[in-house]
Amino acid sequence: MASVRAVLIDIDGVLTVSWKPLPGAVEALRALRAGGLGVALVTNTTSRTRASIAETLSGAGFPVDAEDVLTAPAVTAAHLAEHFPGARCALLNCGDIGADLGDLVLVEEGADVVLVGGAGPGFDYAALNRAFGELQRGARLVAMHRNLYWRTEDGLQLDSGAFLVGLEQAARVEAEVTGKPSRAFFEAALARVGVGAERALMVGDDIESDVLAAQRAGLTGVLVKTGKYRPETHRNAGGTPDHVVDSFADVPGLLGLAQ
Repeated sequence: MASVRAVLIDIDGVLTVSWKPLPGAVEALRALRAGGLGVALVTNTTSRTRASIAETLSGAGFPVDAEDVLTAPAVTAAHLAEHFPGARCALLNCGDIGADLGDLVLVEEGADVVLVGGAGPGFDYAALNRAFGELQRGARLVAMHRNLYWRTEDGLQLDSGAFLVGLEQAARVEAEVTGKPSRAFFEAALARVGVGAERALMVGDDIESDVLAAQRAGLTGVLVKTGKYRPETHRNAGGTPDHVVDSFADVPGLLGLAQ
């Protein structure tokens, strides 16, 4: 752990729940900053822009700005611009993320790509059926993530991964995932903090998409028992985290930093 020079941190369920700071999280992030470690907040959140996330977190006391935040929509926009330049995209998402989508061409029909973000009230039959129709006509399926659920102050809430499986099965296609757990997402985050995977830590509450995916990309993984953490999911996971701690408040101690 002494070689760690940067920490990648999931937000929802790790630093906050329903955007309210978890106990000790603000102080822990300040300790990482004081210890000279690079920090990147990496999130599959698709309901807010990077600027909005940074403003909310900063207002709650976290020492962050928009440059510290890497979202699935921002990474997805860069990926599409590189691999599908000029593609017409049908966006299925709840939340205003337009500022992070750059110059993507968004259309209601005649799409080259069906782009799936985060779930919410807009994931109704009509919207899903429109996406299904575009896929039948040959559009590619790209998903910002495939999370099945996330935790709010009201408990676990269904996310777009559950709907994505249905679209894949019905249209007989396989989605290309650009956010976590894709390796490209972690590589983009590492480039942001300027360190190699062997010198970086990933802290998350999702054992598969955050922790084990990061470990497959060469990072050290830390699972926290907050947010969407569930003991049964931990027991039945496809691998073993490098470290398990009660909460993000324990991370500075794991790294030998004073708080």
